[in-house]
Amino acid sequence: MKYVKATAILPEELIVEIQKYVQGETIYIPKPETTYQKWGTRSGGRKLIDDRNTSIKNAFKSGRSIYQLAEEYFLSIETIKKIVYSK
Repeated sequence: MKYVKATAILPEELIVEIQKYVQGETIYIPKPETTYQKWGTRSGGRKLIDDRNTSIKNAFKSGRSIYQLAEEYFLSIETIKKIVYSK
C-alpha cells in the first residue's frame, strides 16, 4: 500500500471536511466492495491450489489412500480429508 498526500489528490473543501474528524493521522480508505478480488486471483495462487486439490481428488478416486496423499503432498491427513470429501 502506498501513501499519497491528500493535498495532491483531494479538493481543499474535502480536506477541510475530513479535518473535522481527524487531523495529522493516517487513515485507510478501502476500495468499493465491487472491485474486490478473491484471494490469489491476481497472483495465480488460487489456481495452483485448485489444480492441486483436483489432482488430490482424482488420485483418491483412483485408489490412493488418504495417508499416501498426505505424504505425497506434505499436507495433514485432516487437510486431505477436507479436500477429498468436499463437493
